[in-house]
Amino acid sequence: MTVFLLGLGAACLLGLGFVLQQHAAQQAPASDMLSFRLLLRLMRQREWLLGIAFMVGGQVMSAVALSLGRISLVEPLLATNLLFAMGLARAITRQTLGRSGWGGVLLLGAGVAMFILGGQPTGGGTEAGELRHWLVFGVVAGVALLLVSIAKRLPMLEEATLLALAAGLLYGLQDALTRTSGQRFNRGGVELLLHSWQLYAVVAIGVVGLVLVQSAFEAAPLRMSLPALTAAQPLTGIACGVAFLGDRLRVTSGALAWEGVGLLCIVLGVIIIGRHPAMPDACPTAQTGPSVRTPPRENSSRPRTPLPR
Repeated sequence: MTVFLLGLGAACLLGLGFVLQQHAAQQAPASDMLSFRLLLRLMRQREWLLGIAFMVGGQVMSAVALSLGRISLVEPLLATNLLFAMGLARAITRQTLGRSGWGGVLLLGAGVAMFILGGQPTGGGTEAGELRHWLVFGVVAGVALLLVSIAKRLPMLEEATLLALAAGLLYGLQDALTRTSGQRFNRGGVELLLHSWQLYAVVAIGVVGLVLVQSAFEAAPLRMSLPALTAAQPLTGIACGVAFLGDRLRVTSGALAWEGVGLLCIVLGVIIIGRHPAMPDACPTAQTGPSVRTPPRENSSRPRTPLPR
């Protein structure tokens, strides 16, 4: 129950933080995308700093939950952050949920319940060695880098989705490494933790992921980025937990069926909620009139798709 409450609390703070961050990031110039200048500019905005404070609080709570429970249990709970993001977005846009909104809510909730009840995640497995850690780290980082490279060649709307997807992969990996760091701290205290590369990887991934997320938030409305981010993080975290943290899921035919249906419901629920009209466009350039277009990035010849009104 403690892990469950911590996971939901973390999801609440993360969802609120994402909405506030996107509302601030969409005002930054396009030339700052995928640059640390974007973070320096956003640091001057109180709304963004409040969003970061919420996000940091959510990450701390999720780290505590990961230290107490299995990553394959915590990650599905973190996916519910989209529900809290939608609640704040609904307050901003004054729109009701409607059938599609409630359908997405039910799908997401049912998916989380089915996966946890069907898989019955447990620990107790043998943690993999350093080679397996590095192998999984390299695969996830490589896929994220590939997504960023492809995204830079696409119009802004599609770019935002791929950047958020890459950030979600990195955040899922970060969750797994956070749990590994917690295990090292429990075994050897601060000294062992400071001599572990996982701690520094967690910090580096956090910074890179933050740049990717803010760039995605700047590029397009929240509905184009948050669903991809929310879906990719738990799936990657669960995969990492099984790959090198010793997490175990039930592998009977019935359990696998429930797990698969649960994950499918989570992904579909995230997509439906993320594209619901209650998720704010929050793009002033998209609201000033039909002739307004998103300004192209400096020194770029890529075509830009106008943001929807």
